[in-house]
Amino acid sequence: MSDPEASRHAESSPANEQQSVAPRPPADPSTDRQWRTEGMPRDDGPERPRASWWRLLVGFGLAYLLVYALFSFEDRRGAPTTVSYTEFVAQVEDRNVAEVFARGDAIEGVLDEPAPIPGDDEEGTYREFQTHRPSFAQDDLLAELEEGDAVVRATPVEQQRGVLLNLLLSLAPWLLIIGFYWWLFRRQRAALGGFGMFGGDKKKPVDPEEVRVSFDDVAGIDEVKEEIFDVVDYLRNPGKYRAVGARAPKGVLLAGPPGTGKTLLARATAGEAGVPFFSGSASEFIEMIVGVGAQRVRELFSEARKVAPSIVFIDEIDTIGRARSGHAIGGHDEREQTLNQILTEMDGFSGHEGVVVLAATNRPDILDPALLRPGRFDRTVVVNPPDQEGRAAILRVHTRKVPLAEDADLDGIAAATPGMTGADLANLVNEAAFAAAKAGRSTVDQATFFWALEKVQLGAARDVVIPEDERRRTAYHEAGHALLGMVQPGADPVRKVSIIPRGRALGATLATPERDRYGFDERYLRGKIIGALGGRAAEDLVFGEFTTGAEQDLETCTRIARSMVGKWGMSERIGPISVLPPEEGDPRAYGVSEELLAAVDAEVRRLVDECYAEALRLLEEHRDRLEAIAEALLEHETLDEADAYAAAGIDPATRDLDASSR
Repeated sequence: MSDPEASRHAESSPANEQQSVAPRPPADPSTDRQWRTEGMPRDDGPERPRASWWRLLVGFGLAYLLVYALFSFEDRRGAPTTVSYTEFVAQVEDRNVAEVFARGDAIEGVLDEPAPIPGDDEEGTYREFQTHRPSFAQDDLLAELEEGDAVVRATPVEQQRGVLLNLLLSLAPWLLIIGFYWWLFRRQRAALGGFGMFGGDKKKPVDPEEVRVSFDDVAGIDEVKEEIFDVVDYLRNPGKYRAVGARAPKGVLLAGPPGTGKTLLARATAGEAGVPFFSGSASEFIEMIVGVGAQRVRELFSEARKVAPSIVFIDEIDTIGRARSGHAIGGHDEREQTLNQILTEMDGFSGHEGVVVLAATNRPDILDPALLRPGRFDRTVVVNPPDQEGRAAILRVHTRKVPLAEDADLDGIAAATPGMTGADLANLVNEAAFAAAKAGRSTVDQATFFWALEKVQLGAARDVVIPEDERRRTAYHEAGHALLGMVQPGADPVRKVSIIPRGRALGATLATPERDRYGFDERYLRGKIIGALGGRAAEDLVFGEFTTGAEQDLETCTRIARSMVGKWGMSERIGPISVLPPEEGDPRAYGVSEELLAAVDAEVRRLVDECYAEALRLLEEHRDRLEAIAEALLEHETLDEADAYAAAGIDPATRDLDASSR
């Protein structure tokens, strides 16, 4: 039996490439960190200009002193005149004092009439004054002031600013100016997407010690982990690969439906390798101003090179990596420039920098071919929804911190959730835990899990009052869906039927396969169309008219029929050709003629009409069972799998055999 690790190493060792640069000496295989330092700052290189902060501080200090001096001079200019106590007593005796204020020995006041300033040769006068009363004075100052009708106040005659107030007043204009410019700079940086006067927001690496995500936290996609392990092993042990001339993949594209764990896998890769992790969404690079996205890409890769080995992860790369149409005027489209910068940065890798680019997309079919060529994204790893065993493993991961009841069966839940992704299962566990906590239970049991599954798949129940006639019509509509799922051979088993309004629907029928399906034959797809038309056919059979309740059903059957005819070659008239494009768009842009499109439409109509006729035939043949299911729904509103089959009088174990015999 071969060693899987050895096979991985062998697969990651392609033939040596011809390079135009001078060959490097062979690396020592025992060395683990032999990275080139391209893009890293050199110690002997020119220094980046730095801002003269000391000049700014000196200028600010001088300006502050100037403003403070002006305020202080203004205060001194308007200050009261200092006079001797003798002069003050003389004015009191002359009854020329209008009002005074005393604080201890300090006296301030105002004269009725201006008086000459003692000792002033320029014959100046004063009205406001201040003086100090000597401690040895024995006069009755208060009585003399009262005789002169002077007003003795408890507050100062003139409120003067102190040192603190002067400080605040002098700083206030500068604080306002600094605040305004700071606001202006923030506005500028926001408008430029972080590319402002103070530089943009650079992506910072995540410390591997803080990223507690490893391959143990990624379940259900073991085959994908085996593919991505080559990157991890190279980052851990680059010496053994360089010794045989191998280089690391420049880029790995993770492709798959939403919620399959692409982002988690990228984080786990960085955590498993123990290297810094740079993460960003492609939409974050795009701004209205052309060139901002390219600048951000340059900054991101520059930072990644400085801390190499590292991993750069770009999520939703199809946002900027769509195939270029060539219609951009002048080539100045922001998305195209950002994409070109990514391609340029990846072309700058020689394979020895230790920078690996991971990207995720839900639409690999629309990516620009320039991204997918060898030398850029060398590998494409498809991340599919997990199978039953994978779903059980994912449930075990997400229930590590959830106390489970004894009857909780994760394998049973995994069997009942075909097609659900890792994100769907995480949401299911959270809904179940939330419901258990809301009900005051300390554990999550199996019934709570299935209640959460019903809520996720069918929607939350609405508390509305439905008229009896509409309620009966809904019962027959859902009974039509359920019955056709029971009597058709190979149809998905009916799990639940309900006439309780959920979301936009007045009722719901849930049918899920017993096992995971990876391919669908024509018989199964026709059965899906017949089942989708069961509600409309039941309304037609019982009431002789149609309602709007079949809107979603008609969309479903039309989508399946168009894919059968236009994509999967399940029409003898159209033949084994693909008419409809892989993405939404005008098929005529891909060279499809009007005649062929008309033929596709005719075949779709024929297929749907045949399925509708078959649905009517089956419901007429089993009219008694239709009535029984409808009456049971009107009585109980919701029927589980066992109750639904019991109401129809069908044994689930032998339903396919019975249907085939007919």
